[in-house]
Amino acid sequence: MSARAEGVVVKRPRFGAGFSRRAGLGVAVEKTRGALTALNLHFAGVALLVLLNVYLLIHMAFLWQTASSQDANAVAQEKVRLQTAKIAAAPLDGLDGKLQTSTADANEFYQSRLPYAVSQVVMETGTLAKKQNAKMTRVQYGYSPLYLDGTAPGPDVVPSVTEVRMDASFTGEYRSLVQLVNDLERDRMFFLITGVTLTGQQSGTVSLRMKLTTYVRPPRGDEKPGPLPEESTDDEDAGAPAGGTAQ
Repeated sequence: MSARAEGVVVKRPRFGAGFSRRAGLGVAVEKTRGALTALNLHFAGVALLVLLNVYLLIHMAFLWQTASSQDANAVAQEKVRLQTAKIAAAPLDGLDGKLQTSTADANEFYQSRLPYAVSQVVMETGTLAKKQNAKMTRVQYGYSPLYLDGTAPGPDVVPSVTEVRMDASFTGEYRSLVQLVNDLERDRMFFLITGVTLTGQQSGTVSLRMKLTTYVRPPRGDEKPGPLPEESTDDEDAGAPAGGTAQ
């Protein structure tokens, strides 16, 4: 409420409004004090702990699910690795026995199928040709010593085996020469045929040039190797006679 005096407006303070505000604040403070009793604080603490526990449980459940998924993947990967290792190790199963068997087989092959003299090779080839009514007209030789045990070559070192290369010519009927090739491949003495060429045909007789490879082992006991035929210096010339040609 205001009053006017001599044209000046004077406002009177409203004590009622300020008092009402202070009274409301006092009531709120009293209510707050009433709420902050020991029991209410206890309940609030319990509620806060419950919420915290719920959060931790949810977080632990998430972590457990993630760990379970990772563990399943890890287990699957380890199973794959284990299976791969088993497959890789399968050839090594019983390796000692396999080594003994393979060594015995190699020794048997070395002793029974490899000749100890070139003369044996020549005799066996001639015998097979005669069996099929074929005639060996010429043969040339080439030699290469092989050191299979890692020994360094030297004048006094005996090679493990000596590779013998033969360039031989035969004549006979076509069927006989085919049978000769088959016999050489199946013979007890080891022969490796590296080339076969028909060089001509005249009045039913076929000329065949054949390249063979075998290996001569060192002699044992009373075995005598004998001299080697002279090595050919013209291995590709099948028509002209040369050193090392056996007629």
